[in-house]
Amino acid sequence: MFSKICVIGMGYIGLPTASTFAIHGVQVVGVDNNPEVLEALNAGRVHIQEPGLRALAEQAFGSGNLRLSREPEPADAFIIAVPTPATPRVKGGADPTAELNSVIAASQAILPHLKAGNLVMLESTCPPRTTLDLVAPILERSGLRAGVDFLLAYSPERVLPGRILQELTENARVIGGVTPASAEAGRELYALFVRGEIVLTDATTAEMVKLMENTSRDVSIAIANEFARLAEHVGVDVWEAIAIANRHPRINILRPGPGVGGHCVSVDPWFLVQADPEQAHLIRTARQVNDDQPLHAVRLVERALGTLQGRKVAALGLAYKPDVDDLRESPALEIARLLAEQGAEVRTYEPHAPERTASGTRAANSLQEALTGAQAVVLLVDHKAFRELEPAQAAAAMPGRVAVDLRGVWQPAAWEAAGFTLHTLGVGIPRG
Repeated sequence: MFSKICVIGMGYIGLPTASTFAIHGVQVVGVDNNPEVLEALNAGRVHIQEPGLRALAEQAFGSGNLRLSREPEPADAFIIAVPTPATPRVKGGADPTAELNSVIAASQAILPHLKAGNLVMLESTCPPRTTLDLVAPILERSGLRAGVDFLLAYSPERVLPGRILQELTENARVIGGVTPASAEAGRELYALFVRGEIVLTDATTAEMVKLMENTSRDVSIAIANEFARLAEHVGVDVWEAIAIANRHPRINILRPGPGVGGHCVSVDPWFLVQADPEQAHLIRTARQVNDDQPLHAVRLVERALGTLQGRKVAALGLAYKPDVDDLRESPALEIARLLAEQGAEVRTYEPHAPERTASGTRAANSLQEALTGAQAVVLLVDHKAFRELEPAQAAAAMPGRVAVDLRGVWQPAAWEAAGFTLHTLGVGIPRG
């Protein structure tokens, strides 16, 4: 049934998806409106750092089954995998909402090529009812009816950066159709490569499932971050407290940190708030706690230094999680920016994207360059290279002896032995 597929969006999900279909024998047209992305891929350069993706893309292009285009073209199935960011949060202003312009544009681009019997799959993370209330009406301008003349379904991506290729095939896949026949068609499409369970439901439930998964994690991180703030206030080591609490068989407290990043967990909860602001009290509060965590981290650095004005700070890491190059919605970027905004001279180093930096800061080309001349070193992201940083190496390059660990991974005894005062997120000074 599916001999040709058109995948719209060659990003973190679209490119792996298109490549995977291609190596399974399907003709795939990968569509992107960014000429730089198309130019890079046509030149053999993969613009996304993901284990195994370069080899997969090379295999897909080499097979002759994957080619690129700026515009969709007729196909048996269309997959929309475009970004859906949230509007910026403005303190005291309106809650963030989903920016669906790319979904609208992709749907409109499909319209001239849509034929009876085609399947359209939306993979982009969206607020509940987007498939029914936004995508379907656009596609029905063709004169064809969704679920009757053509098939329409929603299937959210549920993969983790750093494990995308593995989880794309092995994770359970949720497919929500506007009709049962649409869901069944989605099952047939993804069964070409998905080895995990394929679960069928309706479109709005599938949209809700994705948002619930990430919102649940966001709420769990928020309570961990609040525990860290409380521990600092009452003089407790939150890392010790969490380790003890998690010995209980029904407790699993997550690790606190400097905030929540990535395109999913830091964004998706706002889509549920958008769906019904009057009901989403806990979800909104958790988002606000996590959004405020970068400022809390900056205050911790300020207390450690006494003042930020004129202080030279080495900020280690800008990605939103360890050992990836993904900087989307990263709290580390916000912390570095805020440190500079409040007067610090900040030099950042992100080993997975060394050319990137935050507004108002300077990028270092190496860890040694970042440390040289610094009065304080701040761990923003616990990349492997930073977890294994020897305090003696830092001491040799730094005139200052202040270290701030926002990830809870540096060993106090080792840093103190090298002459540093180590300040760790969630560790308060015990009261006598």
